[in-house]
This record gives sequence, C-alpha cells and structure tokens, in this order.
Amino acid sequence: MASVNFEGASRLYQDSSVPAVDNLSLDIGDGEFLVLVGPSGCGKSTSLRMLAGLEEVNSGVIRIGGRDVTALAPRDRDVAMVFQNYALYPHMSVAENMGFALKIANVAKEEMTRRVIAAAEILDLKSFLDRKPKELSGGQRQRVAMGRAIVRNPQVFLMDEPLSNLDAQLRVQTRTQIASLQRRLNVTTVYVTHDQVEAMTMGDRVAVLKDGVLQQVGPPRELYDQPINRFVAGFIGSPAMNLLTLPFSDGGARITAATGVERTLPIDRETIEAAIARGVSVVTVGFRPEDLHLTTPELGWPIEVDVVESLGADAYVYGHVSLAAGEMRDVVVRVDGRNPPQKGELVYVSVIADRMHVFDAVSGERIRGTTTKS
Repeated sequence: MASVNFEGASRLYQDSSVPAVDNLSLDIGDGEFLVLVGPSGCGKSTSLRMLAGLEEVNSGVIRIGGRDVTALAPRDRDVAMVFQNYALYPHMSVAENMGFALKIANVAKEEMTRRVIAAAEILDLKSFLDRKPKELSGGQRQRVAMGRAIVRNPQVFLMDEPLSNLDAQLRVQTRTQIASLQRRLNVTTVYVTHDQVEAMTMGDRVAVLKDGVLQQVGPPRELYDQPINRFVAGFIGSPAMNLLTLPFSDGGARITAATGVERTLPIDRETIEAAIARGVSVVTVGFRPEDLHLTTPELGWPIEVDVVESLGADAYVYGHVSLAAGEMRDVVVRVDGRNPPQKGELVYVSVIADRMHVFDAVSGERIRGTTTKS
C-alpha cells in the first residue's frame, strides 16, 4: 500500500496547444479509493495513464509511496491496471491469464499457483480456473482482469472505466463487488469513470475534472451538497441539478414567467450580501429535484409537464418554465410516485427554504454563504 501524489503534473500532446491535463495537484491517501470523474475528454484517463507510466509527464511530479516515479517505466512503479476491454488472452485459461504477469516476472510456480487460487477465492472464480475467456460472461471476464491485478500484490490499483462494457444490472452488481473488494484488500485505488453515479456510490473521495483542470475533490456528499462551481453542480447528481440564470437584486433572484407570475426565490441573507459585494446583477441559482415541491398558484411558479418518469415510490417530472424574456428552461421535480401530475399539465412549484445554491453567472463560481441541509 502507498499514497499517491500528483504535484503540478501536466500532459501536453504535440498536436495541441491546450494541455490534456493541466497542472494537476492531488493527494491520494494510503488505502484510499479515489474516483476521477468527468465528461469525455476531460483528462481523467490521461491522468491515470500518467500515473501508470503509459503517458509522459511534461511538467510536474508524480510520487507513489513518497518515491518520485515520474520518469520510471511502468514495470518499475508497482501498480496494476484494470482496463475497460479486459485485455485477456483468448488462448489462455483463467488461471493462466491471472498468473501471466507473475510468470513473466519469474515467480516460482508454487507461489504463482498459491496467489492465483487465493485471488480466485476472493473473486469467486475458483470453479472457472480451467475455462477460456470465451466461456465466461462479461462480469466474469472483468473479475478475471481484476484477479490478474490482485495476484501482483501492487501498491496501487488503477481502474480505467472497468464497467463500461457491462449491462446496467451487471454494472450495479459489479461496482458493489469492486468497492467491497477494495475495502477488504485496503489497497490504494484510483478509479476512472464518466458515470457520476458510480463515482458517488464507490469512492471515498471524488475528483471532478473538466478540460484537464481539477475542479473539486472531496467526499461524495460534499460535492453533492457544496459544489464549488456551476459545472460541478450540474455534473454531480442524477437527475442533474436544476440551474436557472436570473436577474438579482437586494431582494434575491427574481423569476418572471411568461404568464406574468413573478416570484423571488429564497436566498439567505449572507449570500445576498456576498453577491452584492461582488457587484453582480445576474446569478445562476441551482436546486436539486428533491428540493422543489408542488404548491398552489398563489405561492409557486408555473412549470408545464413534458414527461413523467415513474419509479414506484417516487416519480420525476420533467418539464419547462417559460420565462417572460421568451426563453424556456428545463426543470426536473421529484414528486410522490403514487400521485404524479400528468403530461401537459401546468403545475406550480417552489424551492424548499435553505436548499438554494447560488453561483456567479459570469465566472460560474459558487457565491459563498449558501448551504444545503442534508
């Protein structure tokens, strides 16, 4: 086991003027499960490959267990990587695939067999050791790929979108197994995914990247409750946070619907004062679907229902608000699944007090003073 440290690490490809990873500084604790998440092209896989030694580091330093590995070859870093496509040898059995790296390293046959059987027991693969990869399901192949990493007893596990080739049900099952396995082995793990649901359910901490730049890192709940900017607010959460850009004054954020309804959205005094101090006239307000509730026309603002997604106990109403300026903005509301509104219906909503997030409409930065209660 070992800590991992990125210290101003950057990667710039020759055919680009913009770094794929830009000045990444990130400390990962010994035994921690850290998830790198972000949209396609944000630099998360490049960051992982830099750590593995598969990508050059143009500037900065990467350390594993306090040792500078920036210029070391992959084989000298004591890391094990699990790829998206499994990368299993089709002509080898499960046991041979799992033990191949040990064979190359000239590990004694008895020791290799012991490690392979131990890993197979952990992953419930003992009865499949003589099978070829083509005889296994996708989930079983992924477990073989994980077993190949486990037998090496590395300091760090690196996982690059390991579940993206699995169907939805198997993905849920396998991510639970990976998280449980990591806790059992207590090996430092860096896990890359574009799926923020995976990130929120698996990681001890989550690091959000955008355009090669680290936006925020922290426990999943912190990112959900206290997003540092508009990008993190919109990326973390499923369904995503509702975001509306509205005029701002000393009274708060003002929403004016095309129907003529005007409402002031509830912003706490501390945030109002912080926004005034910035001199902003327009803010972006955010609120989670669960932080809206249906109310009366006298108290709420109107949303036209476009689609209702029923999930049993809950339902998500996907609708839009037509603003007086001629714009339409999508809004998602979580409602009681036993009595949801109907498509085409006009409903009125309001935001639960103290559940508003406020961002500078120009910079996207969070205006401090806003809080979200769990």
